[in-house]
Amino acid sequence: MAGRTGSEADWFTQLPTTGRLWAVGSVHADLERLRSLHGALKERMAPGDGIVYLGNYTGYGRATLETIDELLLFRRWVIARPDSVCRKVVFLRGMQEEMWHKLLQIQFATDPRGVLMWMLDRGIGPAIQAYGSTGTEGLRKAEAGHLALAQWTGRLRDSMRLSDGHNALMSALKRAAHTADNGLLFVNAGIDPDRPLSAQTDSFWWGARGFDSLTGPFEGFARLVRGFDPARRGVAFTEFSVSLDGGCGFGGPLVAACFEGPHDMVDTVEA
Repeated sequence: MAGRTGSEADWFTQLPTTGRLWAVGSVHADLERLRSLHGALKERMAPGDGIVYLGNYTGYGRATLETIDELLLFRRWVIARPDSVCRKVVFLRGMQEEMWHKLLQIQFATDPRGVLMWMLDRGIGPAIQAYGSTGTEGLRKAEAGHLALAQWTGRLRDSMRLSDGHNALMSALKRAAHTADNGLLFVNAGIDPDRPLSAQTDSFWWGARGFDSLTGPFEGFARLVRGFDPARRGVAFTEFSVSLDGGCGFGGPLVAACFEGPHDMVDTVEA
């Protein structure tokens, strides 16, 4: 992906082609599985390994704050390893994080109450509670008008800033990540096969059908790796795609896979 514009550089991050890369599927605030996975990764990660989290850190599960704290702690561990030769830790924006981003601007929506109800049906309620409110209060504020809703989202934003590192993490999320040789492309849920990578917009979160319809490599990438399957069909592999959603947050395991180049998946971990 040569010649990226400034906005594309903010959206995407480039990963090294040397060494191994671990990819972690959707967490959905299942803190115990995340801690267990991190424990296993500490035993398996080599000095040259990097790690990509594929989004959906919150949503459905109740341990929102603790989950984000655990992600930040593990990031510090990766960076601080004395023998580390790769300190690459990438966090992608998942559907849950995209909804949270939109929630904090919901006062500008044409139908804020309808949008909030849609979000609550898709798991954003526990995150709202974690930062000091409820979906019910949000719906009341939506009925009271845009000013009341703006004050409500402002309180949520202020509450998030009080949790050390949370706002910084949410502000640094990438839409996608890829290796420098275009071997691997990492996304949250999917892509639109008919659009170039730079024009995907919200397809990374809502483009699961596009992922399912792939019949070959997308835009020259040898393999597309995602961390969320809305249909919850479990972990799946093809010649040119990998889906790493084990159902974490819904009773299933949290899954991580290790890639050594686009065609060599050399290890998997379930917690």
